[in-house]
Amino acid sequence: MLPQSTLSMMLPKSLKRALIFTFVLGYASCALIPEPEVKIDVLQKPFLCHRKTKLGDRLLIHYAGFFENGTMFHASHKNNGEAVWFTLGIKESLIGWDRGLREMCAGEKRKLIIPPALAYGKEGRGKIPPESTLIFEVELLEIKNGPRSHESFQEMDLNDDWKLSRLEVKEYLRREFDKYGVTQNDTQQDSMVKDIFTNEDEDEDGFISAREFTYKHDEL
Repeated sequence: MLPQSTLSMMLPKSLKRALIFTFVLGYASCALIPEPEVKIDVLQKPFLCHRKTKLGDRLLIHYAGFFENGTMFHASHKNNGEAVWFTLGIKESLIGWDRGLREMCAGEKRKLIIPPALAYGKEGRGKIPPESTLIFEVELLEIKNGPRSHESFQEMDLNDDWKLSRLEVKEYLRREFDKYGVTQNDTQQDSMVKDIFTNEDEDEDGFISAREFTYKHDEL
């Protein structure tokens, strides 16, 4: 078998250019695969909008969920008519909700068309089959500030894995102490971290999830 360098020398320049172009084009095609998006249709907007939703807010919503064929699979109105509280931006529910309910006014109604990758994906869940595109009609009734901001969680989550380790919490405390000129040693910081995890790591998996983070604690 001829070495690769010899084969390259034997190829006509036009063929080599074609091969290089094909390789680059193929790589670019893979790199430019569009990220799935939520399609948002505004069905109703209030005359006045005092504020819009932001990540970390608590939202009170009514919603109805449909399959692409129009079949309804769930609606909050059927749950004794009670609306649902939902925290925006912490993966409390569908990623499609986190993206589709931003910059929304109280009194606004939206229709969200959520692709499978931003809903229940390849696995599905319960009555939701795998690879289902879901359609939601959502009415926002009320907006409240969350107990902690989404920005604070992102600042602490150094590796962007949507959970806080003991090292990440300790590093956050160190920065806060330095900011205010408070002297602390490792033993004191370790003790505070232990207390924080005792109070906030509800499932005791060694991490504080974005959901667990929403519960207020004095040290954070």
